[in-house]
Amino acid sequence: MSTGARRYWRAAGAIVAIGATIAMTGCSGSTGGGDSGKVTLEFSQWWAPELPKGDLQAIVTDFEKSHKNITVKLISGPYASTQDQTFTAAASGTMADIVGLDGAWVSDLHKQGALANLSDLIKADGYDDSQLASQVKEDGSTYMIPVVNFVYPMFVNNDLLKKAGVTTPPSTRTEFKAAADKLTALGGQTKGWVIPLSTENPNGIQNDLMSWAWASGGTMLKDGQPDVTNASVKSAAAFVKSLYDAKDITPGALTLQETDKVTEFTNGRVGMMIDSLSHIDTIKKAAPNLNFSVIPIPAEDGYTGKRGIPYASWGLGVSDQSDHKTEAFEFVKYLMSTTVNSKLSTEANAFPGNTGSTPDLSNADALYKDAFTIYQDGTPTNEFVGLPTADELMRTFDEQFQKALAGQQTLDQALAATQTAWKRKF
Repeated sequence: MSTGARRYWRAAGAIVAIGATIAMTGCSGSTGGGDSGKVTLEFSQWWAPELPKGDLQAIVTDFEKSHKNITVKLISGPYASTQDQTFTAAASGTMADIVGLDGAWVSDLHKQGALANLSDLIKADGYDDSQLASQVKEDGSTYMIPVVNFVYPMFVNNDLLKKAGVTTPPSTRTEFKAAADKLTALGGQTKGWVIPLSTENPNGIQNDLMSWAWASGGTMLKDGQPDVTNASVKSAAAFVKSLYDAKDITPGALTLQETDKVTEFTNGRVGMMIDSLSHIDTIKKAAPNLNFSVIPIPAEDGYTGKRGIPYASWGLGVSDQSDHKTEAFEFVKYLMSTTVNSKLSTEANAFPGNTGSTPDLSNADALYKDAFTIYQDGTPTNEFVGLPTADELMRTFDEQFQKALAGQQTLDQALAATQTAWKRKF
């Protein structure tokens, strides 16, 4: 990563982080200690399944070689189940010592008292946190450190676009709608676009709906307060509704989750989707012959400013219930060290969380290089990070938007109801 890009990421650092977490129900937390002085830490995350097989375990093994008194036990699972399991574990006092975190969950977990104050651990350790690209704070203290950061560009199936007669990937909303229409016209199960709107995991509002507003410089906040009835949010929601009304969207959108979206694209049933770079490896393994590219999210017609691009992070936190917070922070420091962070960001097709780390692009997938250009040319944006009850905010928006899609209320009524509900949370 160039010096300019690192400066750019620091500027975006205040809004960084969203990625995700898995803390299996029934986890017992750290074990060990006693006469041997050895400690076993549990690390719950969804990262291992999304990395090349064995990569995360190899990093853990290297850590253990230089920290003879610490063993790290990986607890791995898919992202789709992380949210409920994490909050269940937090409520029952069974959260793992080290937890993979989604930035949108930090506020709620902090209010539950589930997360250790990382600012205290940083100070006690004497750790230089100026090397961190960003930190997610609550009440002035850090509770999550973004380890690597992913942008969410538009994925396009090149062969399907060609088959539909679309010669140039869409750059504007009008071009996107025209391409979606042509893809859907191919018939069968083929659709132009896919959006997951399940209220169980309502991140489709963040990644797949609000991203249209952010791509055109829009915002859902004003002076730090909800502003979801403004023209930019209404325009984005109306655009998505137009695709839904035209049946350009994969059927069952109201119950689909993020993993379903990826499956639809991987199986060649949808021509375009907004998705995380972390899924490139997953898609290529499942469909090695799939010919796809990544492009910027199309903007409103006539927009010439910098395009906001959604991002998410693989974030780290330490359980406040852990008996071995100091040892847990040793592992956090290891993952954030310059060399290890460079390695992890390279393997994950992500951008590093350490300002001094540089992903190795020499042998990187061409898609990653394209995404890096998109990232450099845009503005990483995720306004849900750090908001109170962020997940509930998405769910409320989702519920009201679904009523508008079903014709039970107007879009204006849906946004007004969302605004009222959000104000109560703030």
